[in-house]
Amino acid sequence: MKPGTRALGVAESFGDGPRSTLGGAVVRADRAVEAFEFGTCTVGGTDSTAAVGDLWTRLDRPDVRWLLLAGIAPAWFNVLDIRSLGERLDRPVLAVTFEASDESLSAALERELSGDALAERRATFERQPPRTRLHVDGETLFVRAVGCSDDEAHEAVRAFTHEGGRPEPLRVAKEAARAARAFREREGGRRR
Repeated sequence: MKPGTRALGVAESFGDGPRSTLGGAVVRADRAVEAFEFGTCTVGGTDSTAAVGDLWTRLDRPDVRWLLLAGIAPAWFNVLDIRSLGERLDRPVLAVTFEASDESLSAALERELSGDALAERRATFERQPPRTRLHVDGETLFVRAVGCSDDEAHEAVRAFTHEGGRPEPLRVAKEAARAARAFREREGGRRR
């Protein structure tokens, strides 16, 4: 992959409030950070897919080739529809997770939710591609990919992972989301 290839990493940070902060970071394969964008989604809601799509649109960077997401269920089971995002953005979308869960997301959804809330999230989750295992820098990652083959997805994740087993766009996006959430919480406290 060329050093100037760009990915948007999106990660979340949530505190005690009803909204989770989404941080987006455009990072090149050579680790240069070029841009940030932010958004929010509802903790326990169903608006994360729209929120990520809107973040992408506001960013307005047609040169970004990949969208990397930190997981598939941010903000307490606000399940992302990566197939829908791939169609909307016309780019490969990769949801990367870092833990081999003993319990599937489906089982966690059933334990925590019921009725229509469970049915909607389960339907979204079941439409997504399966995870594939990837070993990078001594770490095991799990990748769901749309808009590209699993081999292409693995190549992209490796190209953006320089150390520690975390793709740089996701690492930077997580730090940005944390900082933005902390800022919002401090500013919100000052307005009272």
